[in-house]
Amino acid sequence: MTLNIQEFWAKETRHHLEIADKTISTLGKGVEDWVDMAVACIEAGGKILFCGNGGSAADAQHIAAELSVKLCQDRKPIAALCLSLDPSAMTACANDYGYDKVFSRQVAALGRSGDLLVGITTSGNSKNIIEAIETAKEKSIKVVVLTGDSGGKVAPMADLALKIPCADSTARIQEMHILLGHIFCGALEQRLGLI
Repeated sequence: MTLNIQEFWAKETRHHLEIADKTISTLGKGVEDWVDMAVACIEAGGKILFCGNGGSAADAQHIAAELSVKLCQDRKPIAALCLSLDPSAMTACANDYGYDKVFSRQVAALGRSGDLLVGITTSGNSKNIIEAIETAKEKSIKVVVLTGDSGGKVAPMADLALKIPCADSTARIQEMHILLGHIFCGALEQRLGLI
């Protein structure tokens, strides 16, 4: 059977728009709360730490870069970093302590009370994100998680869980995560008076 690309494109795009509409109607207050938490963190001299695996690591890196460099307009940088960007630290930790510790060891080393940890996991069950949250809580670091519909194990652990209303497509969840990330960055820039 030959795939009809135009039909596939239309079906996938309609599904994206359906999930985007559900996200708009359910997560507006959550995004506002996320921005409020980030403003409090940055104004107190803290930083935002991001972590995720696979595509979520790419999203974490992307959002952290938008903050530390810029989203659209020139402005002062916002203190943000992605914990999956240091392959030496990650592979040393994975080799010596196990992959479940690759983020928690970095949170222990780099995180300070008043910082904000953002864990991105479509399932909500990534063990290394769970351990990073546990370490963050020990250090009085607030936690936001971006997850799929169920929220998995991380949602009840977090100070704020932004659960994308989709249970059947990792792609749609990730698309909404990056949409939330861009909206978060733009709102944070404005709330901090940087643009």
